[in-house]
Amino acid sequence: MTGATESTPGRVVAVVPVVNAANALTALRLVLVPVFAASVIMSGMTHAGWRMAACLIFAVASATDLVDGWIARRFGLVTSVGKVADPIADKALTGAALVLLSWYDQLPWWVTALILVRELGITGLRFWVIRHGVIAASRGGKVKTALQILAIAWYLWPMPAALATVGPWIMAAAVLVTVATGFDYIAQALRL
Repeated sequence: MTGATESTPGRVVAVVPVVNAANALTALRLVLVPVFAASVIMSGMTHAGWRMAACLIFAVASATDLVDGWIARRFGLVTSVGKVADPIADKALTGAALVLLSWYDQLPWWVTALILVRELGITGLRFWVIRHGVIAASRGGKVKTALQILAIAWYLWPMPAALATVGPWIMAAAVLVTVATGFDYIAQALRL
């Protein structure tokens, strides 16, 4: 022994570039929000062609949420920017859709208010407890998101009268799951 101490090599942390495929999809979703809103406004919720365009833009923007998360996790492209921008893009898209649907009397304002208060409250709660740990999206949260997307798309698409009556039932399920998962996230935050 020479008296020298062995040092264990430190953990190598890969630097993930901010400009990557996952963040590009999140940015695309943010860019699509005003395009989507303009399409709804152009439709006045009466012009079938513009309603279909708005629905398709909403569907594409919603799909980017699924794909960007998968890409980020699969290829190790998770960034601090993405962690902040992704929920902002989600809330901007959903919020714009709900407010516009209520504005055009397609959806009661109390539904929009309830969902937006829950969404913004839970997002704020997640950021508030992040120093103690991450509140990961639960299976219920994913069901909530899917139901909200389906309900909004159902309202946007110019459905025949018989099928249009299904929309409020889908939205009711979305509201129930939204509220239930909100309480679940609050419980998780308290445990952290």
